[in-house]
Amino acid sequence: MRMGGAARNFSAWIVAIAACLVASSAQSATTVTLTRLACGEDPAAHDVSTFSDTYAYSDFKFRLTYSCYLIRHGSDYMLWDTGNPLGQGPASPKLSLVDQLRVLKLRPDDIAYVGISHYHMDHTGQLGAFPQSKLLIGKGDWDALTAANPPSGMDAATASNWRAPFTHWLSQGGKFEALTGDQKDVFGDGTVVMLNTPGHTPGHHSLLVRLGKTGNVLLTGDLTHFRENYENNQVPTWNTSRADTLASLDRFKQIARNLKALVIIQHDPRDVDKLPPFPAAAD
Repeated sequence: MRMGGAARNFSAWIVAIAACLVASSAQSATTVTLTRLACGEDPAAHDVSTFSDTYAYSDFKFRLTYSCYLIRHGSDYMLWDTGNPLGQGPASPKLSLVDQLRVLKLRPDDIAYVGISHYHMDHTGQLGAFPQSKLLIGKGDWDALTAANPPSGMDAATASNWRAPFTHWLSQGGKFEALTGDQKDVFGDGTVVMLNTPGHTPGHHSLLVRLGKTGNVLLTGDLTHFRENYENNQVPTWNTSRADTLASLDRFKQIARNLKALVIIQHDPRDVDKLPPFPAAAD
């Protein structure tokens, strides 16, 4: 029996709707996991008085940890920060990111994206091990890295050291995106979102990861460094903008409340156990 034009159109519409539902179901079923990687730790507690520009920590010492994260999105992978470099100080990691990924049966070429919270060396030290990955970095930080003169308050030697991990991308040898918007939806489905939280550096970002079982997780980058900083809105003396830091903290806390998110302060060793121990992942 031959169908009329209206029937054919209705049939095509039903097929299109069904295809959209299938695509939507497949997208919502995408597996997303989050694994903490060890990227160094201070050997002992040390003076952190400069972590407050209001003299809040004159008698307080703290031992920082250095955390990196692997996000699996279906069959794609993203690294969030790359930690301290190997063998360049007492806070260097004992095992490289490449070796930790090997435990998970992954190679550097398997990492589609490397998201960098900001350009400081303790977050970029092993970036050079991932030349095939697309670099995601805030435009404010990219502009600072590519400027003729070092950022304000930074001497030329320090600026050179901080640029070093980015050599492959600065020489136009690697793929990168300098993020300009308020947020970057990395995989296009809202599960992994880089949030613009400037203040610590001009292009600083934090990360939202939406997991099926664990729920929403917020990774701070260096928006804050330990719980006392976070709870009391303390601003380190070396941040590039006090006003931007406080505005970013306010936004971050509102997001955390609205999404009932688990907040992980990347430098606070008390937050390490909020995720399963390596090599296990939160899902």
